[in-house]
Amino acid sequence: MSAALDEVRERLRRFASDVEKASPLYSYLAGNAANDDDVARLLAVATEPDPELLLAAVQRVLQAEPFHELTNYYATLGGAYGPDNGLWQMWRAFALERADRVRALVTTRRVARGNEVGRAALFYPAVAFAARQAGGGPVGLLEVGASAALLLGIDLYSYRYQSEQAGQVAAGPGRAALGLHCALRLEPSGQKGPTIPKRLQVAERVGLDHDPVDLTDEDEYAWLEACVWPDQPDRLRQLGAAATVRAKKTPILVKGDPVADLAGAAARIPAEIPVVVLTSDALRPFSAERVTAFRAAVAELAAARPTFWVSLEAYSVGLHPDHPELDTPQAILSCARWVDGEELTTPLAQTSWHGERMHWLG
Repeated sequence: MSAALDEVRERLRRFASDVEKASPLYSYLAGNAANDDDVARLLAVATEPDPELLLAAVQRVLQAEPFHELTNYYATLGGAYGPDNGLWQMWRAFALERADRVRALVTTRRVARGNEVGRAALFYPAVAFAARQAGGGPVGLLEVGASAALLLGIDLYSYRYQSEQAGQVAAGPGRAALGLHCALRLEPSGQKGPTIPKRLQVAERVGLDHDPVDLTDEDEYAWLEACVWPDQPDRLRQLGAAATVRAKKTPILVKGDPVADLAGAAARIPAEIPVVVLTSDALRPFSAERVTAFRAAVAELAAARPTFWVSLEAYSVGLHPDHPELDTPQAILSCARWVDGEELTTPLAQTSWHGERMHWLG
């Protein structure tokens, strides 16, 4: 059943506003799509009318036509043009002339948010925080909504954190195939920042997803590339480097439901190893009831074995009702643990969605 066109247009408008600074290209395209019923209808057939889904679908179709003039606006496809007066009509014509292919992708694909590799720079100090809470030894990582499970390699990447107060802090293997940079903000002046160890000890890594991505499948990998915003080519480079690392250190991938199959996925981690559950913008499509069910499933797991939940989610997910000051468009990085059955959630940082910046809350 298609989504109401008014809802689709409103989602496109909201997305255009939210990404105006981060992605001028996608802000421009989404804003115009919101005022064009023919284009909006391409997204209305989706079960979940996510604006990124439409934009990724068009980019995936464009990947197959590398000499089309439209590629000049896609830095990920070698282009160098910014949005101009000729872009919208060209993009609109391209999408509508290939409407069948675009609709086929919109109705069968999901946005691969879990593969935002830059977020590893956010998770690294947060997982270190959880590991210290667990006693300082090795942990097992269980990513929910893992897609291709690229974030499960956080201990295999190198990091540079830059702050005014502490200068540059390095972490991770010195010769890692992928290096990530993150600007670190500390407030007030003199506040202690995150403890960033040189190494993380990861004993096991498990990814749980409805449809885990096979990186050896060319079409699957091309879709991951299409989900990268085209005016952010550094993210495409990070995706490629992380895929190379992932091929050498393959995690366990479990096909299943994030609620019903959580305990079964966790059982893949040896019982003596604390579990750190990771979610990376995975709860956004969930209803409030579904979020509650997921939290209950993690709590049930925590009742059976040492379990921590490190999340990078929106305030609207409802993890921090006692912190209205965190209700901003930024992501919230948190760590939850359970003591005598009670959930204790610590907000650690407000961050950009792609890992470039982090405001540590202390």
